[in-house]
Amino acid sequence: MLVGLMVAAVVLVGVGDRLRLPWPALMVVLGVVVALLPGLPDAFVIDPELILPLFLPPLLFATAQRTSWALFRARWRTIALLAVALVLVTATAVAGTVWLLVPGIAVTAAVALGAMVAPPDPVAVEAVAGQVPIPRRVVAVLQSEGLFNDATALVVFQAAVLATVSGGELSPLGLGVRFVLGAAGAVLIGLGAAWLARRVLGRLTDATGRSALTLVLPFATYLAAEELGASGVIAVVVLALQLRAGADADEAAERLTQSSLWNVVELLVTGLAFGLIGLDLRQVVLAAGDELPTMLGHAAVVCVVVVAVRVLWMVVAWQVLARRTDDAAAAGAAPLTGREAVLLSWCGMRGLATLALALSLQTASGAPFPARDQLVLIAVSVLFVTLLVPGFTLGMLVRGLDIDDEADAEERAEREIVLRARRAAVATLEFERTVRGLPEEVGTAMRERVERLERVLSGETPSEEERSRIAAVKQARTAFAEAQASALAAARTEVLAARREPGVDPHAVDRVLRRLDLRTVLLD
Repeated sequence: MLVGLMVAAVVLVGVGDRLRLPWPALMVVLGVVVALLPGLPDAFVIDPELILPLFLPPLLFATAQRTSWALFRARWRTIALLAVALVLVTATAVAGTVWLLVPGIAVTAAVALGAMVAPPDPVAVEAVAGQVPIPRRVVAVLQSEGLFNDATALVVFQAAVLATVSGGELSPLGLGVRFVLGAAGAVLIGLGAAWLARRVLGRLTDATGRSALTLVLPFATYLAAEELGASGVIAVVVLALQLRAGADADEAAERLTQSSLWNVVELLVTGLAFGLIGLDLRQVVLAAGDELPTMLGHAAVVCVVVVAVRVLWMVVAWQVLARRTDDAAAAGAAPLTGREAVLLSWCGMRGLATLALALSLQTASGAPFPARDQLVLIAVSVLFVTLLVPGFTLGMLVRGLDIDDEADAEERAEREIVLRARRAAVATLEFERTVRGLPEEVGTAMRERVERLERVLSGETPSEEERSRIAAVKQARTAFAEAQASALAAARTEVLAARREPGVDPHAVDRVLRRLDLRTVLLD
C-alpha cells in the first residue's frame, strides 16, 4: 500500500500540473476512493504513535529551509499572534462548542479536540498555496504560522488528555510554563544539533555522506527533543534555520545535490502523508456506526466554528494593520488589505498534526478514550473541509480577488539581488585585473562573461554555443577561469549576506543563489 501511494504521488504530480490542481489534495481524494473499496484489508493502518515522528521531521525541515532567521525576527509578532494566540482562541471556541453539543462530554476531552483541530498545517499550506500565484509575503506569513503552531497545540493536547484520563483539571499557568520551558529547551537542542552537524559535516568529504547526514538529522533532532520533554517541532525548525544561516558560499555543488534530494523526499513523504489521511477515513466511518449522521451534524457545526474564528481573527488583524500600513508592510505583515484577509482566512488548511493527534487518542492502559469515536470523526471532518475545499478552489479565489498586485514588487526584489551579485562580481574582476595585470583581451572577455552572468541570474538559459565557449575559455585562459571563480564566489557571498538581512525575501534569494550554484557547477 505504501509503495502504491508513492507511485500514485509521482503520477498525480503530473496530473495536478495538467489540471492546475494541487496534487496533495488529489492524493487525499485517491486515498478516500481506495479506502472505500470493498474487501480492502486493514494492513495499511499505521500505529498512530509513529505518524508524527515519521512524517513531521522531514516535512518541517524541508519547509523551514525556505525561510530565514531574519524573516522570523521581522515577523515575531505575527508568529505570536497566529501560532500561539489564534491556536488558543480556536481551541477554546471549539471546546465550548463541543461541550454544548455532545451530552456528558468532559471539558478536558473537548479541549483535547480543540487542540487537535486548531493548528493549520505548514505542509498542507506549502503543498496547496505553493501551486497558486500568491504574493510571497502572504505565503511567508502562512509558513511562519504553520511552522510553530503545532508546538502550541501539542502542549494543550497532551495536558488535556492527561487531565481527562486522570480526572484532574487544566491549569492555564501550568500550560504556559510547560510551553515556555519546552520551547526554550527545543531552541537549545536545535542550536546544539546544528552546531554538532556543522562539525561533522566539516570532516566529511564525500558528498553522498553529507547528504545522508542531513537526511537523518531532522529525525534525530525531533526524537531527542521529545525524549527530553521539549518541542520536537521547534527543535527541527531551529535546526533547519541555523544550518541555512551557516551555509558557506563555496558549497554550490552540495546545495544543488541536497536540493534535489530534499525535493524527492518531500514529494514522496507528502504523498504518503496525504494518502494516509484519505485511507484513515475508512476506520473512522466504521467506528462511528449507527451514530454517523448525528456525529456528522456535530462535525458540521464545529467546521463552521473553526472557519468563523479564523475569518474574524483575520478581519480584526486587517483593521489593526490598516492603521499602520507602512510599518506593517515593511515588517512583511499580513493581511494589509481586505483581499489578503479573505485569502489568509481561506488558507487555514489542517493536515498531519490533526490526523496524528486524533488517531493517538487513548488512555495509558489502552482503554477506550471517552467519546473517542465522536472526537476523531469531528477532527477528521474539519481536516477534510479545511483541506479539500481550499485545495480545489484556491486558484479560482486568487483569480477572482485579482490578488497579483505584488508580482512586480517581487520581481523587483529579485532583480535587486541580481544587481547586488553583479556589483560584487564586477568589483572582484576589477581587483583581479588591476592587481594581477591581466591582458586587455582577458579583461574584455571577463566583462562579457559578467554580462552573460547577469542574464543567467535573471533566469535566461545559456545556449549550447555559450557552453562551448565557456569550455574553450577555461582551457585557454587559466587566469581568466580563476578570476571568474573568484567573482562567482563574491556574488554567492553577497547573495548569502542578503539572505540574512531583515526585509529580504529568502525565496527570491534562493532562486538567485540556485542560478549562481548552477553556473558554478557548470564551469567546474
